[in-house]
Amino acid sequence: MRDQRADALARVLVRYSTAVQPGDVCVIQGSTAAEPLVLAVYEEVLRAGGHPVVQMTPEEAQAAFFELANDEQLDFVSPPARWAAEQADVRFAILAENNTRALTQVDPARQARAQKARRELLDTQMRRSAAGELRWVLTLFPTHAYAAEAGMSLGQYEDFYYRACLVDQDDPIAAWRRGADETRRLAEWMEGRREVHIIAPGTDLRLGVEGRRWIPCVGERNMPDGEFFSAPVEDSVEGEVRFTFPAVYGGREVAGVRLRFEGGKVVDADAERGRDYLLQMLDTDAGARRLGELGIGTNYGITLATKEILLDEKIGGTVHLALGASYPETGGRNESAIHWDMVLDLREGGSITVDGQTFQRDGRFVV
Repeated sequence: MRDQRADALARVLVRYSTAVQPGDVCVIQGSTAAEPLVLAVYEEVLRAGGHPVVQMTPEEAQAAFFELANDEQLDFVSPPARWAAEQADVRFAILAENNTRALTQVDPARQARAQKARRELLDTQMRRSAAGELRWVLTLFPTHAYAAEAGMSLGQYEDFYYRACLVDQDDPIAAWRRGADETRRLAEWMEGRREVHIIAPGTDLRLGVEGRRWIPCVGERNMPDGEFFSAPVEDSVEGEVRFTFPAVYGGREVAGVRLRFEGGKVVDADAERGRDYLLQMLDTDAGARRLGELGIGTNYGITLATKEILLDEKIGGTVHLALGASYPETGGRNESAIHWDMVLDLREGGSITVDGQTFQRDGRFVV
């Protein structure tokens, strides 16, 4: 019997996050490990009058691809993937892994090559999203692997995850609408500001944001959610940052990341673990050494780092910076095949100052 919380999450995704309308073509993407939630979303799209199109991937397919693909296959972009990026009205992306380390032994150069080949899909999705032509949401289906990474049993992780998505509430959609007000207020306060200064142990970083828009995230593109974000002016970032939590990307974990910026570009990078992988990703393309996003977490219901960025970047009292592509709706112009979020915890001795005014101290907003 399917967990009723998966059904409740599907209703939130379809009725609130993407507001599916009759006639909408809705692509549902996930691995076979996500089948219960894929099916729940499929059924809810039908109830809403949409046209569900399922793109389900066998669980070990990605690992097999990087092991066996030749250069021509690494460069190939499948017609269904291209069609989904160019034509779908709604996209549901459901993360689900039974082995979060399946790609650990993959040559980073092969991953970078495949990402470059598919950059056009990322660019198309970002452009269509900014223009209001594509509605999308990213979520996760709890598995033993995610639970293990978080140091929990599967039952504990399911309770943690569904609670973060507010589906334990009597009316989850109403709960998300109530919680959106504070995030929107903070995003509006940031509009028209010029500079953000972040201070924390090992971090002294200045980012120009003049002319950039701030986007509140209230469950419409990520689930769970709780952040507001923008894009730093591409050549404005100066200083150093030391990230608190491990950064997982492409199935690899990099920990203790330290970056130094000059003129908006990473000029020095190091990591306590995964340094070679970090450096290879920074060399993916010209945009990979610049920041495409500055995000500030507002979800104080998520308190623990889990090594899953979908949750960790939302933790209230943290900021995250993404190397690579910026979201066009922010006014950002950085282009790259990567978008790699890394999280800095400000809850113990950190601060954010905006145009000389204290905005956050020790992880709590003071405006």
